[in-house]
Order: sequence, then structure tokens, then C-alpha cells
Amino acid sequence: MHQLCNAKVQINMQTNKIELTVDGMTCTGCAANVERYLTKKGLTDVYVNFSTKEVVFSKNKSLKIDDIKKGISNLGFVVVEADMQIPFWTIEKKLTLASIFTIPLFLHHMVMMFGLHIPLMDNFWVQFAICLPVFIIGVLHFGRSAWSSLRAGMPNMDVLIFIGSTAAFIYSVIGTVLNEHNYIFYETSAMIITLVLLGNLIEKRAVDQTTSSIKELSKLKVEKANVVMPSGAIISVKTEELMPGNILQVNTGDKVPTDGLILSGNGLLNESLLTGESIPIQKTIGQEVIGASVVEDGNFRMKVTAVGKNTVLTNIIDLVKKAQQEKPDIQRLADKISAIFVPVVLMISVLTLLISYFGFGIPFGEALMRAIAVLVISCPCAMGLATPTAVMVGVGRLAKNGILIKGGQTVETFAGIKNIVFDKTGTLTTGEFEVKKINYFGDENEINAIIHDLEQHSSHPIAKSLIKAFPKNGVATSFQSIEEIKGKGMSAIDTENNVYQLGANKILDQSSIDPQHDIYLTKNNQLLATIDLQDDLKKETKEVIDYLNKENIDTIILSGDKEAKTKQIAETLKVDYLAEQLPEQKLNKIESLSNNAPTAMVGDGINDAPALARATIGVSLSDASHTAIQTSQVVLMNGNIGKLKKAFQISKHTLLTIKQNLFWAFAYNIIAIPIAALGFLNPMWGAIFMALSDVIVIGNSIRLKSKPVD
Repeated sequence: MHQLCNAKVQINMQTNKIELTVDGMTCTGCAANVERYLTKKGLTDVYVNFSTKEVVFSKNKSLKIDDIKKGISNLGFVVVEADMQIPFWTIEKKLTLASIFTIPLFLHHMVMMFGLHIPLMDNFWVQFAICLPVFIIGVLHFGRSAWSSLRAGMPNMDVLIFIGSTAAFIYSVIGTVLNEHNYIFYETSAMIITLVLLGNLIEKRAVDQTTSSIKELSKLKVEKANVVMPSGAIISVKTEELMPGNILQVNTGDKVPTDGLILSGNGLLNESLLTGESIPIQKTIGQEVIGASVVEDGNFRMKVTAVGKNTVLTNIIDLVKKAQQEKPDIQRLADKISAIFVPVVLMISVLTLLISYFGFGIPFGEALMRAIAVLVISCPCAMGLATPTAVMVGVGRLAKNGILIKGGQTVETFAGIKNIVFDKTGTLTTGEFEVKKINYFGDENEINAIIHDLEQHSSHPIAKSLIKAFPKNGVATSFQSIEEIKGKGMSAIDTENNVYQLGANKILDQSSIDPQHDIYLTKNNQLLATIDLQDDLKKETKEVIDYLNKENIDTIILSGDKEAKTKQIAETLKVDYLAEQLPEQKLNKIESLSNNAPTAMVGDGINDAPALARATIGVSLSDASHTAIQTSQVVLMNGNIGKLKKAFQISKHTLLTIKQNLFWAFAYNIIAIPIAALGFLNPMWGAIFMALSDVIVIGNSIRLKSKPVD
């Protein structure tokens, strides 16, 4: 017998959370039952994902884990333990056995419609014996789930299926005892159970396809790493045993075991499955590498900087999981209707029976079939699956394209953005500044050393370019304090209390300088150097801006750079702009725009963190850093602004898919229930259409995986 999985109860020591794997959850209703139970037990930070089978909650010392697991089991679900065996009665086996007994009943029913008879099957007790195993399967499968949902106060679709199949079976038993052929509906009871089992199996496999992105990302994890020991020996260890600071050897063809920094050597790395970048990147000493990226050529030694849940890959997986579980606003109406759907359908079914029999004098057997048809044609699952399946596929497709998005609600909001504000430096432009000209007013070597020592303490994109342009030259600069003033520049005091300032003209005494340069260096307000820089537009920038303008989205550049340079970029791109803006001014502008219409702010995820947080949607255009992932609702991996266009396109189509799914789910029930109540639909066909309604909704969501989104 195969193992179910190697899952077990996990306790995250960093977050103090319990993680369980729970099997048997097939839709959002199941997840809601588990979540409601755990919340009633007093647990906090409850997170339940039916698609990934995850149940997470904060540890509670007053509650025993075994009691919680028992409670979840009582709801009709299975808490997966380590090395647990696959249950013998899988849904596939239930369906196979049910089909074997149902087919004869169905065929007998069909041939009778043409006036033919199978003598053996004309015996009611034979039909009873054939239907009984199917009914028992239905009771065990649907009855337990129905009873559990009723106990939890959240009746699910299985309540309708169980009542419908049981009513048909019991009525047929009465007919068998009375020997009344008008009472015999064994084929109806068996067909309902078998067809719904078939629908559940198709639904289960379809849902698995919507979560394929998480599975693909999880498969990227590396199991082994080659650790370089202090003696120089290289040993193979499991990646979960790695510690920050370990030195690893990575060769051509290897997957990088975890996040780290190259100490020696170089390599051509393919990060496409993580970042969406199809072109391999050459990396060398001092550069960061992401765990699970593939070394296509080269070899290097690296220092481990992050392991386990702190790695970029794990952060991406967690982000995708949480995004797929979060409900967008559009689902609220569906949730409210789903919550009262089953009781309303039960009431309609009872009214159908009573009105048909007492009001219109329809024979009780026919009236009962109408009532059963109402039960089995109704489908709350379609409404429950409409949004999460589309979000799962949409978020997964975004992740495959190197776009991380926080929450289904973010997808909905992002698709409706009306204003989008760009930081200029490092966002629209390359951020790889080149020193066009420098004017020295003092010792050249000393000035170069001061610039290098000041800028190595800055996180601004310009700092990296200046450090590269002015490498350490051996001249010592003794600073006792260094401070970065956001939006202005660097300020430092040396051991002789001399004050140095390096930055834009805002930080300097403008009465004594020419304001036409980019960077100024002063010592005690005396000018030491001026620097002129040049920064080119990214190659994807023009295409993205043109697309946004075509979509009638207002685009604005909000920059701290000088008026002349910002104006030049804005005129090239044909967008509005505000230049020489301090961080506080940026915040005020973002707040003003966000109050009037949904506004996105696109920045580097570090310097623009306050503005990103203030916007309706913060878009971090940065590398795969933890800061970027934590700061914004949308992260474009590897600083590729071209992904912004794809992010909008996929988000819009995800929202469109949600609307299509909800329309189908609502329209189906609104039309199907009256048709069944009026007697135009046999319960067997009702079971087929009910199963198909789920498949259609999920199938439409799966279509989003590959449909063109241009």
C-alpha cells in the first residue's frame, strides 16, 4: 500500500505556529467549516487552504494538539500524519464499485422507456439488492460530510445530495414492500450518488490543476548541498541541515542549494522558474544567488546567507499560497448567498413537494421526484469555487512570469487602478549611473576616498554607481559618524569635527554653488567636488508607458531628481511629472491621488517604502530581496519594469474569469432550480448538470493558465 504522504504536525519555532495537513477538503465551504471550528476553540491567526490541504494557527498552550486533530476528524476530514497509509476506500474505488451496481439499474430504466423489459430486473427486490451497496456508499461518503456540516452550523452541498438520494431510496423501499411500481426509483437514488461521486473526482483533479504553480515551485527545492569543510574536504548534506555562514561548492548543472553570496568563481545562472527571466544571468564574486536557480555554466563557492523559511523561494511559495487563499471583494456577495443557499434550497424543495401534490394534484411519486430534482440540481459549490479557482490560476500564472502578488483582493484592486505613479531613478531608468564629468576642488585621491567611504553607507541606487566609479584607493578617511538623509544625501563628521556633505543641492548652501550639477561634495560648506551623471531609460519603459496610456491609466513621474532631467524623461515618455520632491512631498501626493482614485506606486522597494505603503497598491520594482517582498503588494522580480504590463494583463483577465464564473454559477442556479421544480428535469439529469456546473467553473479557471492575455 502506498503512503499517503510524509506530512506531519509541524511547529514553526520562529512564528510559533502549528501547521497541519488536512485531507478531504474539496472547496471553500469545507475550509470555512474547519476555520470556524478552530476559531470557536479560541485559536488565533487561523489560515485554512483547501487546495493545498494546509491548516495553520497560532500555538495555544491551553489546547492540546490531539484534541484539535480529533475535532477536525469529527468534522469529516482526515488529519494526515507522518507515514499514514492511503485509505482503502478512495473516491476512485467508491466510484468504481458504485458504477458496477448503478449501470444495470440505469440500463433497465433506459430499455423500459422503449417498452422493453429485463425479467430479472423487473423484480423490485432485485433492484433493492443492487441499489443497496450504492446507497451504503452514499451514506458513508455524503452522509458523514452532511452531518458534520450541520453540526458545524454550515450545511453544505452534501446535505442536499444525501437527502435527495435517501428520499428516493426510502420511497422505493416503501414501493417494494407495497409492491407498487409507481413508487420504484432505485435507479434515481443510485444515479445521483454515482454521478455526484464522478463529479467530485473530476472536481478534485481539476482543482489540483489550479494549484500546479505551488507544486512546481515546491519541486524546485534542493535536497542536497556540497559543504566545504574547514579542512577543505567537501561533504554532501541535506539542505535542511545547512546553517548561515556555511561554504558551499556549486558546479555546472547543479541547482543552487539555498540563498547565498558568491565568494569565488562565477557562473551563468538560469533563474527563469523563480523570476520569469528567460535569459541566464552571469554572476560573479560578491553577487547574490537565489536558491533553486540552475547553474548552466561555471562553478563557484558561495556563503550561505539564508536557509529554510528565510529563503527567497520559500517566501515566494508562502506568498503565492496566501495570495490564492485571500478573498477579493467580489466574492463577498457569493459568500453571503452560499451561506444561506442550502437552507433556501431545502425550503424550495419542500414547497415543490407540497405545492405539486396538494396544490396541483400531481401524484406523490412525481411530486417527490420534482423535489429531489431541486435538491440535486442545486449547486452551491459552483459559487464557492468561482473565485478561489480563478485566483489560484491567476496568481500562479503571475508567479510563473516573475510577478508576486499579495492576495486575491490585490488582483481585483490592481486590475482597477486609475493612476500609476513612478519613481524615476532605478524604476524607469536603469539606475546604473555613469559619471559623465567630475570637477575637483582639492586633492583628487582624498576626494575619491571620501566619496567612496560616504556612499558605501547609502542604500540609494546612485550610491552603487559612485562606489563603482570611485573604488577604494588606500587613502584613509576617519569618520566618527555617518548619516543618510532620505531624499537629500549623506552627512558625516570626522575625528577632527569637520562636517562633510554629499548629495543633491538641497543639502548644501545653495547661495554659494552652481545648482546645475547632480552631486556635490562639501567640507564645512566649502565645495570639494561636483559630479555630473547620466542615466538611460530601461528598454522596456516606453512599451509599458504606452500600454498604460492606451488603457486610459494616468501615469505620473514623481522624482527627487532635478527639474531638467525629470522633464526630459517625462517628455520622452509623454507623461506628467513632479520633480525635486522630498519623501514627505511624495507621500502627500500619493495620498492625494489615492483618496481620489485607486493609485499604484512603482518604486525600488527600499527608498520608496513609505510611498509604496501609502498608495492603494505598492509595486516594488526590485531584485528578489526580502525587503521588496515585504514592502509591497506587488513585486516585479529582477527589477524588470516590462513585467508591469503582464501584471496588468493577467490581473484583468483573472478578474474577468471571476466574473464569468460567478455569472455562470448564479445563472445556472437561477434557471435550473425553477426548471426542476416545474417537473421538466429528471433527478438523474439534475445530478449530471450539477456535476457539470462545477466542472465548467473550474475548467474556465484552468483556461486562464494558457489563454492569451494581450
